[in-house]
Amino acid sequence: MLGIGNILMMDEGVGNRVAVELERNFAFPEDVRVMDAGTMGLGMMHLFRGVEFLLVVDAVDGTGHPAGTVVRVSPDDFAPNQVLHSLHDVRFVDVLQAAKLIGIMPEADCIGIQVENMSPPELHIGLTEVVEAAIPRALAAVLYVLEERGVEAEPLVGGDADAAFQASVAEAKADVERRQKQAERP
Repeated sequence: MLGIGNILMMDEGVGNRVAVELERNFAFPEDVRVMDAGTMGLGMMHLFRGVEFLLVVDAVDGTGHPAGTVVRVSPDDFAPNQVLHSLHDVRFVDVLQAAKLIGIMPEADCIGIQVENMSPPELHIGLTEVVEAAIPRALAAVLYVLEERGVEAEPLVGGDADAAFQASVAEAKADVERRQKQAERP
């Protein structure tokens, strides 16, 4: 799982925050890596070697949903809503296309969180209130997608782990599962 974004630009750092909270609160099997990839762009391609499935979490904009909404999209559908700060930015879908060209393209899925503000007048670390409130739901979506792939995460105890946060993630995950079952009914 890759959390990507720029923590200095408010909500643009939501993917990074999801990666940090996953590492802080959950244990994964040895063959699963959780990584805050920051704004590595094409530099993250080396992380794809030997990877069968890649789940990316990032800020999105222009989805038509309210700020804080968590969406699951394919990498191709992710591209039009991905946040770009300048003409020098590389979209994640471009990174995947480059990886495909050199033969290291894993199967991929994306979780996006609709931003409220990613253009603060000054550099600012921290999410807006509405996007901060979406963090448990974003983690729930990540855990749900990973479970679809047969990956089970275990809540960590002690250290930096936060039992109350884990409980809110579990509650959000139960809601995600309930909504998915409703959507599957004819």
